[in-house]
Amino acid sequence: MPAIVAAMSQGPWGGKGNDSGGEEPGGDKGDGRSDGPRNPWTQKPGGGGPSGGRGPTAIDELIRRSRESFGGGFGGGFPQGPGGRALWPIALGLIVLVWIALTSIHRVGPQERGIVTLLGKYSRTLSPGISLTLPAPLESVETVDVEEIRTVDIGSAESDRENLMLTGDQNIIDLAYSVRWNIRNPELYKFQLADPDTTIREVAESAMRSVIASVSLDDALGAGRSAIEQQVEQRTQQILDSYKSGVRIQGVAIKQADPPSAVNDSFKEVSAAQQTAQTYLNEARAYAQQLTARAQGEAAAFDKVYSQYSLSPEVTRRRMYYETMEAILPGLDKTIVETGNVTPYLPLPELKRRAAAAPAAAAAASEGGQ
Repeated sequence: MPAIVAAMSQGPWGGKGNDSGGEEPGGDKGDGRSDGPRNPWTQKPGGGGPSGGRGPTAIDELIRRSRESFGGGFGGGFPQGPGGRALWPIALGLIVLVWIALTSIHRVGPQERGIVTLLGKYSRTLSPGISLTLPAPLESVETVDVEEIRTVDIGSAESDRENLMLTGDQNIIDLAYSVRWNIRNPELYKFQLADPDTTIREVAESAMRSVIASVSLDDALGAGRSAIEQQVEQRTQQILDSYKSGVRIQGVAIKQADPPSAVNDSFKEVSAAQQTAQTYLNEARAYAQQLTARAQGEAAAFDKVYSQYSLSPEVTRRRMYYETMEAILPGLDKTIVETGNVTPYLPLPELKRRAAAAPAAAAAASEGGQ
């Protein structure tokens, strides 16, 4: 029982000593040493006795080293100025100034607009030039190029995938086209559309299918392409405006319009036959125009002759007769018949032929006699 009481009278780091001056386990001896366990926080760093005013304890040494590692109260770790003053406040101020300058001054190009958000919420739009905002993270700026023409290609003339559509006359056509657009309202473009390219692609495809469903195959293949492109552009712009997208459609261009590949060869043969028929029709029209022009010229010439004939009918009649005879008689044998005491028939052409044949006959006879 006395041993238990003695153990309870000691602390976890050893006994406090015996008031009666005797030695107890864990108590202090007369020379100031203790045989029992000692408190580690009351030991000197070098392993000496308890803190009794002889030097700093281990915890004091730990605190001192911690202060030194942090510059003695944030002053000893930075370079010091004259008089031992710490320069860390100046360095911290320079860092803050650089941060404010980099995040508060913004340059917006001539083709750009700056979208300013205050803590993630839209605040305003910056015009081209140098602008100031609150430093980050309070305000952030995102520049958007509003003049760049972007292109969305729908269907491809080089890929094997077909973009089939149904025409108004129940035919199927493979279309490849592109949509050109730019940004009209940057704040709407930024916050109204989650994926602008996908949205424009789907809207343009919907508008194209709607227009193709109202035209014939021949119009879609060539004759009505320009009208189809204009209608698709207008419908796409109307739908995007209803979405408040802030996008302007610059144009729609059809790059390919062909029948499906399964019937493409047959369709080409039909197209070639149609082109041949059209060529023949064009040639016939050209010949008809030539005949018409010739007839109109002859009619105009007859009108001129008639106007002269009406002025002097006898002279004009005789002149027309002479001109007609000059055009007919040069290639014919002529017989002149005169009235009176003249031979009614004078075969001049026959006499001319006989005169030409006589020398030849005489030469032949002489050769035969020899």
